[in-house]
Amino acid sequence: MDHPEEGPDTAVSAVAALDEPTRRRLYDHVVRQPAPVSREDAAAALGLARQTAAFHLDRLADESLLDVVYERRSGRTGPGAGRPAKLYKRSTTQVSVNLPERHYELAGRLLAQAVEESEATGEPVRAVLHRKAHDLGEQLAGQGRTTVLGLLERHGFEPRPDGEAIVLGNCPFHTLAREHTETVCGMNLHLLRGALAGLDESGLQACLAPSPGHCCVRLEPVPSPPAGPAPARGNPDGAHGVFPDGRDGSASGPPRDGDHHE
Repeated sequence: MDHPEEGPDTAVSAVAALDEPTRRRLYDHVVRQPAPVSREDAAAALGLARQTAAFHLDRLADESLLDVVYERRSGRTGPGAGRPAKLYKRSTTQVSVNLPERHYELAGRLLAQAVEESEATGEPVRAVLHRKAHDLGEQLAGQGRTTVLGLLERHGFEPRPDGEAIVLGNCPFHTLAREHTETVCGMNLHLLRGALAGLDESGLQACLAPSPGHCCVRLEPVPSPPAGPAPARGNPDGAHGVFPDGRDGSASGPPRDGDHHE
């Protein structure tokens, strides 16, 4: 159901390949044809030498902008049918470049899943969205060994250490978050909480902390648990006011047999 998508570096290289005018003309020609196109057909259609067309078509295929298939154009099969021709067609790989990096398709997929499941089960949409986002965060964390900073960098959050915390310099859902702040920032919060859970990162917690020029989520160190109360004076066991023989140190009343008082 999902279309493969190139990473940022690969996508930039693919888009840059289309800056060459002849290559762009060949790409536009191939993707508008109802069937795969041969080198000879492309060269004839654009008035190019076959070698020139072949060079640019192969470059487009190397950049995942076109897919290559092999077919016998004569329709014959078996011995003597000849070698299959190399043909080119539109790639199934989706190439997009956003600077700064944006992931609106991911947000759209989560929101659509939440609406569909809510309609089917009656669970509130926002609750489903938060659960789906958390699950996706765990999945992203499980895609190869990485660190918190590495995972955030890979998905366009532009993390920067800020003391013991991590501030996120970019929001991959920026425009949506500005127009639908509560919904999208809540989704983002649970996405990053899921990522931390998937990485077994117990020293950081994702918190909402909107600030100008940053993502609404910030990763803060988990506070240390509060220290227990100091041992009562004269109570070396430190048992919160309980004597070694088990009596409550705050209890009053007459001494028991065997107690020594002066």
